Amino acid sequence: MIVFPTCKINLGLRVPSKRQDGYHNIETIFYPIQLTDALEVIRQTDPTQQTITFSFSGLPISGKEDDNLCIKAYYLLKENFPELPPIEAHLHKIIPMGAGLGGGSSDGAFMLRMLNDLFSLQLPDEKLCGYALKLGSDCPFFIYNSPCYAEGRGELLEPISLSLKNYKLALVYPALHVSTAKAFSELNRNSAPIEYSDSLKDIIRLPVVEWKDKLVNEFEAPAMNQYPEIAEIKSTLYDAGALYVSMTGSGSTVYALFEKSAMPDLKFPNSYFFRIVE
Repeated sequence: MIVFPTCKINLGLRVPSKRQDGYHNIETIFYPIQLTDALEVIRQTDPTQQTITFSFSGLPISGKEDDNLCIKAYYLLKENFPELPPIEAHLHKIIPMGAGLGGGSSDGAFMLRMLNDLFSLQLPDEKLCGYALKLGSDCPFFIYNSPCYAEGRGELLEPISLSLKNYKLALVYPALHVSTAKAFSELNRNSAPIEYSDSLKDIIRLPVVEWKDKLVNEFEAPAMNQYPEIAEIKSTLYDAGALYVSMTGSGSTVYALFEKSAMPDLKFPNSYFFRIVE
């Protein structure tokens, strides 16, 4: 079986408070986009193997293999379903890592979904979300994989009606690593929540051309202070006629929405990851 894990962008990202457990409460809208990895799973053919054999291609995957969320997803299910057979898994990586696009989280969540379907575990989405949360805060979103308003650590999800199909989406990743921990620390939040004057759900009901000064990612300013290139990308995209431009997640990918009929010829350094997503 082959699946194609999507990635996401954040439409607005607020951090109203810090939690007692050390995490932060966030408020955002997750929106899935069709830039995908490819993940294949088959039953293990080597009789000497008892669990999972994992391989990958495409973009390099950093970190230890045992930390990969696809592998962790298999072992999470194996704990409660010891009859889960040994598998061979191959991941072809297209979504850049550490870019704020949630590609690794998506891979782990799609692995859970695929194992559930392939081996008829009959787990409902609510149960799969519980497993996904053990992999990461934004992993539950990819179980549903449709536009959602998110609160808490990102796991409290409310499906919303939103479509950007009438726009072209430009993604620009300058391959700059923004530390998520440092990004949160620079926001300097405490336990007293910030009260916002408007709701993200209300803002996204406005025309996209009105989002510019209203739909804000609070990580963007500190990221730009650390890496002026991010601000330069944003300025370039607006100068090219984008209707709305924002950094996604804690960075450093910047995305832009353009009218479908007005996509300009954009040029960025060869070291940047640049894609147009329909």
